[in-house]
Amino acid sequence: MTDFDPEKFEDKYANYFPELQRAYKNAFETMNDAYDSELVHAIDQQILNESEPFYEDGDFRIELPENPTERLTAVVVDDEKLSGVLDAYVEELRRQHRRVFGMDADE
Repeated sequence: MTDFDPEKFEDKYANYFPELQRAYKNAFETMNDAYDSELVHAIDQQILNESEPFYEDGDFRIELPENPTERLTAVVVDDEKLSGVLDAYVEELRRQHRRVFGMDADE
């Protein structure tokens, strides 16, 4: 487990790149097991590839690119299903960030 320093997270890619990769990989694997793998892969490659994790007020948040649902072209899916899976994916990413950085008491 990595010692987390909120100030160091401001330059996250220099200070925590391996941990960030692990959180995204863990989230992808969890989502891929629970949801349609084509949809999960498309979200990963076309939406989350330009997402940005932030640490604020004691927790992580994931900022998505502008108009995230419009970016998805690899699969055909209705907006309701896409929104539900994307919301679940973002929550899983937040959970994995907490887990990787040792902030999840349940893990």
